[in-house]
Amino acid sequence: MNKLISFIWSIVLLLCLTFVSKAQQSTKLIYTDARELTMIGKAEKGKMFFHRLDTSAHKAIPGVVKSLATNSAGLAISFITNSSSISAKWCTSKQATANNMTGIAYEGMDLYIKRDGRWQYGGVARPVSHDCSEAMIVENMMPGEKECLLFLPTYDEVLSLSVGVDQGAELRPGTNPFKKQILVYGSSIVQGASASRPGLAYPAKLSRESGYNFINLGFSGNAKLEASVADMIAAMPMDAIILDCVPNPSPEELLARTNYLISTIRRSHPKIPIVCIQSVAREKGNFDKVVAARVALKDKYFKQEVNKLQKQDKDLYLIEADGLLGKDQEGTTDGIHPNDLGFDRMLQKIKPRILKILKRYRI
Repeated sequence: MNKLISFIWSIVLLLCLTFVSKAQQSTKLIYTDARELTMIGKAEKGKMFFHRLDTSAHKAIPGVVKSLATNSAGLAISFITNSSSISAKWCTSKQATANNMTGIAYEGMDLYIKRDGRWQYGGVARPVSHDCSEAMIVENMMPGEKECLLFLPTYDEVLSLSVGVDQGAELRPGTNPFKKQILVYGSSIVQGASASRPGLAYPAKLSRESGYNFINLGFSGNAKLEASVADMIAAMPMDAIILDCVPNPSPEELLARTNYLISTIRRSHPKIPIVCIQSVAREKGNFDKVVAARVALKDKYFKQEVNKLQKQDKDLYLIEADGLLGKDQEGTTDGIHPNDLGFDRMLQKIKPRILKILKRYRI
């Protein structure tokens, strides 16, 4: 008898689950073009909605930097909805995912929803191809209005994006939840390699944890302090800037170009804090002594040039590399790019320093 009752309850439960599943599938989603919502994370306004920079306005910068500026690293769509589910349809370029990154970070998205005053992870939009995808990000949420941030892909160009909510639900543009404008210029590490999701790239995480607007100017493999890039950055509006640009240039390039980069920014922004960060200690150098020596030399030259400028510039700061990723060599994906653990350790060191500096300037 007990077995019969258990069997009957199993059938009832299966029928209920099937009914709920079909009801969910039958729920009609209404999609809205993201261009009708609020884009945050741009260093400057431009014609291309999903590009970080208006590259047509910066003709002198290297072509590869122009190409990387079309990647949507650090950009997010701000919106408010009372929907019980949120989905997305989007198209990116056809380039394949890098082998040291997840597909979600490279060409997918992740959603954060504000709850109890804190930005909390809500779900991911998983790409199903290298061009166009559709994904349910989160469903079965409680009723009520939700403030949302949808972080865009870190390493691909977004060609189109629509946000889906339940039929009859409200969807409207949000505001920028972050204050001021703090540029972060740097390498692939700034751009987001190798965080597992876009929202875990360290400028995005810094924004959510601090309330400041950290703008991602990471150019993978190509933050080489070129004069044309220095001129471009110096012309941008900013309340502060972080220069995390040691990894890409050669030691000789750092020696030759650091002064021009910092001095050019300072001429355009005479009173803002400029925070310089040495290179993360590449864990490839744990056994490879050539790599270790090269990183040490670059950090030495960068510190040397910054120290020279600090003699006349009281608003110039240096955060040294020691301990940025911890001491156990577990902080990277590939011996170069921080994993989520590495980025967390990095923020534990640099965030207090950065926030203390910003507070000093009442930013």
